[in-house]
Amino acid sequence: MEWSTAVWTGGVAVAAAVYWFVWVMGAAEVKGKSAVDLKMGSISNDKVKDKYTQYWSFFRRPKETAATASSAEKVPAFVDTFYNLVTDIYEWGWGQSFHFSPSVPGRSHRDATRLHEERVADLITARPGHRILDVGCGVGGPMRAIAAHSGSQVVGITINEYQVARARAHNKKAGLDSKCEVVCGNFLKMPFENASFDGAYSIEATCHAPRLEDVYAEVFRVLKPGGLYVSYEWVTTPLYQAENPEHVETIQGIERGDALPGLRAEEDIASIAKSVGFEVVQEKDLALPPAGPWWTRLKMGRIAYWRNHLVVCVLTALRIAPKGVVEVHEMLYETARHLTNGGETGIFTPMHMILCRKPKIIRRRRRRWWSWMVIRSVISAGFDLEEKIDFGVKLL
Repeated sequence: MEWSTAVWTGGVAVAAAVYWFVWVMGAAEVKGKSAVDLKMGSISNDKVKDKYTQYWSFFRRPKETAATASSAEKVPAFVDTFYNLVTDIYEWGWGQSFHFSPSVPGRSHRDATRLHEERVADLITARPGHRILDVGCGVGGPMRAIAAHSGSQVVGITINEYQVARARAHNKKAGLDSKCEVVCGNFLKMPFENASFDGAYSIEATCHAPRLEDVYAEVFRVLKPGGLYVSYEWVTTPLYQAENPEHVETIQGIERGDALPGLRAEEDIASIAKSVGFEVVQEKDLALPPAGPWWTRLKMGRIAYWRNHLVVCVLTALRIAPKGVVEVHEMLYETARHLTNGGETGIFTPMHMILCRKPKIIRRRRRRWWSWMVIRSVISAGFDLEEKIDFGVKLL
């Protein structure tokens, strides 16, 4: 009798543990995914491993993915594949906001994330009546925080159809579907009219673009004159040394595991923004002191990783999770190690903030008015043609 009671008690304990780890342990912020619901986006279960292999083969040498026009054209499709593979794992193990934030003493990771997102709304002065663009919105965590904080209408664009469905479901559940709209599309060729947004932002998203100037030019196009755009960029810092093998391995590890066609240098961001017509209002690395380390959450999550990895292995063995999920999970853990190294050595930051403004049209009108005054002065001066040209040039 005692033996059977012990077996029964042990069975109940095991069942309770499985229930806790698999069904109860959801996302880090708002439970929206449980382990038994893990999918690989729109990829069918029998294709997951093949898609993962193709992805890994393409991004094995990150810098080469954007080296030629033909390979750069393939990047969006492989970024789409990447987010099919990782979206549910991100939601389950991290939360609905697929980005980092500085740690804040005495505040939870969830609070730190929200403050980091609300800073975006404040920087671009978003307010009720504004239409704001989220460039690379994921499943919409930042979108909902910014819409709730500012009262603005937020339109998000993501290349991944599965993320569109997840974002819309979250928006409805949060009661923000009237404030938040999600569109499936490529941010390098956005399906929006010229000058149709009052402001725009991107949070750790434009790093997926083969050429940063291409996405910045699209944002510039859809912004209204005078509109503000803020971006949190993934970049290498001045501490990065290209001749240091450890630095190179860390940066390439980040690129391989995050679908990046080569990280850009911090010092290049402002010049790229200016090259497409933006005025740079402010530029700052939000990871620098007094900000707390953004990688703390990665280090604290190692125990959770092993717990989750055990769950993933069991679910794959039971054929509840598709074959290939284990490999994807291992890739993300390895990437987390490289990200942590990048943060601790200071050679990488995921939150280089650049705030830009699209110039107002009134400046062009003043230029046209001044040009007309010059022409009138030249005509009225009574000079011959050569003298008129010389006089006009001097006035201009």
